[in-house]
Amino acid sequence: MEPPGITRYRRPFLAPVWLTFLVALIGGSVLFVAWHGATTTMFVLARPAEKDPGTIDDPPLSAEGEERAQRLARMFGAALRAAPVDGLYVSDERRAQQTAAPLAERLHRSAVVFSAADARAAAARALREHSGGTVLIVGSGATLQQVLRELGVEDLASTPGEEADGICLVSIPSFGHAHVLRLKY
Repeated sequence: MEPPGITRYRRPFLAPVWLTFLVALIGGSVLFVAWHGATTTMFVLARPAEKDPGTIDDPPLSAEGEERAQRLARMFGAALRAAPVDGLYVSDERRAQQTAAPLAERLHRSAVVFSAADARAAAARALREHSGGTVLIVGSGATLQQVLRELGVEDLASTPGEEADGICLVSIPSFGHAHVLRLKY
């Protein structure tokens, strides 16, 4: 009897090896693309500083409020060279604009002004335009609650930072859930 030659029936034996290699290559490519595309957007939500007591509807900042606005500018101005503020959003209230003015001046950037009624749209715009960056939003308690709802954080019963010197850090990864941290400045 003669030894059998290589036939076509022996070639399918290598098919599982090639299929395993092909699946591993495609799966590794998909994981690499997902890992490379993963970003985290950081939102800093700050309430306007103290108002000057008076009877007008939209009062200006008090002297303590101006001092806190300067402190906010020092915190997020030149100190964060590794992760600068990419976007600055301010509600249309006078105190909010005066609170963010020193930071806008320090960053050489103008703030995007939005009305309190459009807070959710402003948050969606900030998330879309500054994906993977850092965004500072200054607004009243009700405005910031709307921003938090748009960012997917609905379990906070009270407004971020009960006092005027409170800030709320919201970290939004591209995969997963938002994380919240409250601070005082």
